[in-house]
Amino acid sequence: MPCLTVIVASTRPGRVGRRLGDWFTGIADRHDAFDEVRLVDLAEVGLPFHDEPHHPSEGHYLHRHTRDWSATIDAGDAFVFVMPEYNYGFSAPLKNAIDYLHREWRYKPVGFVSYGMTSGGLRAVQMIKQVVTTLKMMPANEAVTVFLRQALDDTGELLPDPARDAAAELMLDEVARLAAALAPLRVPA
Repeated sequence: MPCLTVIVASTRPGRVGRRLGDWFTGIADRHDAFDEVRLVDLAEVGLPFHDEPHHPSEGHYLHRHTRDWSATIDAGDAFVFVMPEYNYGFSAPLKNAIDYLHREWRYKPVGFVSYGMTSGGLRAVQMIKQVVTTLKMMPANEAVTVFLRQALDDTGELLPDPARDAAAELMLDEVARLAAALAPLRVPA
């Protein structure tokens, strides 16, 4: 069974993304389609702004942080981006993390847990689909959309929501199906 990598895309202090990432990882851990579920927090990874002299498609990485990032992404069979919407788009740290690599993303599915105040992050998801499909990733149609005004209590904690849990389960089912379907295309380099 595949390995699912959950990537928390916000690096802002006081962010909600890590709470949502922890919640989603808990759901994914209980889901029976993945042998392993890993949570990767871009705030902890700390990738500098893309600093490799060679194009990512060459796979010639000079820096240790890039080689470590490559190994992390290469080990994943499927991904879920836990991503905010900033000014109708996705976060710069997520774009930077994606752009570091090329081959490591190919033929892998990606699901989205998006969040925001007004649109729940839907506009950011629409924008990032163009980026991930260029890398030959397959976005899942099923997604989790979190409207923060309804999702958080007065202290900023995530409120329980059976509908959100159900949406996560549906998305995990689809990401697992896509991972299995795309597996034959992922030939080791």
